[in-house]
Amino acid sequence: MAKDEPGDSGAGEQRKTVLGLVDETGQPIGHTDWREWSRATPGTVFDQPEPEELIELTVIVPARNEADCLTACLESLVSQSESIFALGKDWELIVVDDHSTDRTAEIARGYAGVTVLEAAKLDPGWTGKSNAIWTAARRARGRWLLFTDADTVHEPGDLRRALHEAERHKVGMLSYSPRQIVHGLVQRTVMPLVFSELALAYPPVKVSDPGQRIAAANGQFLLVEREAYRKLGGHPSVANKVLEDVELAFMAKRRRIGLRFRYADDAVASRMYRTIGAMIEGWTKNLALLFNNTLATAIWRAVDLLLLFGLPVLAFFLWNAHLGVHSLEWLGAGWIFALLWLRTLFRFYHRVAKSNFGPIDCALAPLGLPLFVALLYRSWFQHRVLKRVSWKGRSYAA
Repeated sequence: MAKDEPGDSGAGEQRKTVLGLVDETGQPIGHTDWREWSRATPGTVFDQPEPEELIELTVIVPARNEADCLTACLESLVSQSESIFALGKDWELIVVDDHSTDRTAEIARGYAGVTVLEAAKLDPGWTGKSNAIWTAARRARGRWLLFTDADTVHEPGDLRRALHEAERHKVGMLSYSPRQIVHGLVQRTVMPLVFSELALAYPPVKVSDPGQRIAAANGQFLLVEREAYRKLGGHPSVANKVLEDVELAFMAKRRRIGLRFRYADDAVASRMYRTIGAMIEGWTKNLALLFNNTLATAIWRAVDLLLLFGLPVLAFFLWNAHLGVHSLEWLGAGWIFALLWLRTLFRFYHRVAKSNFGPIDCALAPLGLPLFVALLYRSWFQHRVLKRVSWKGRSYAA
């Protein structure tokens, strides 16, 4: 698909400031290729045509080889069209096919009212997701923009409720952490560990507090008001960021546009990974960016592994050992190790319970510690040593 140039409009067209960038003085940047905007100062305005009439919402779904999950996502979105919130009239739904090699585009075109775009050519300095989103954001007509992933399933009415929630809390950015759908033992043991660490590193109460510097957002559901998105500079301001959602959240905090973040099992669910390989690749890409000291976290979780599985073995050995005249003392030592194990177990499950996973998944979490430690180390190694990460067939500088 050819890229739309800002200077393509006729000379007599009425122009207003809309999504994009200008320089510090407020003067429009020259009519250059829109990729050049990423080098301008974020948070200012580019001069390009404003839609004749804004609608309530634009939903943007970037999709690259998502044929196995896109149907469920679009079904859950299209079904939210009703007389007072009609698709095509009050809101629009845009799927951006990011050069997929499967049936992603074909599936999207099968839904009436859904606009399907092909992502612009991926130039150096851009990640695929940011490039795909910006392809659609530049022509979005909504007062609010919702960026949501193709692996999400939305609860009935969640779009309107999210708009009302953002307006009620007077924020320019609202992000939901979806209920995570997991399948198989590996995912059910590893994912609660990851999300418990995320809950501790990014407590939603602190993230939503304007007085706290901590910020976070989840790109699986990221709602932003049009003017706020303009002030952030749009996705050109995070063009090369692997975690563009978190970067946008930090910018929202710094620019005080208002940020609200919460766990939202009442609104949206997501199955992030279909295979173990995809889960390994995905968390390798993300973990080192999400946690300040990934290597230290890996060491502490390795200590948890040793204590959870080593202390009961040691206690059992001491209880059953025949150590002569000092057997009573060794028996007492066994009980001390058992009590330490119980304390470690309580502390571990207290952490994992913050993941918002079910009790069975949390109970199984200790089995995921070896792989979680390996993922933390692997992410640290690729980001800090190799300085390259990969995702969906593309390689990015870390």
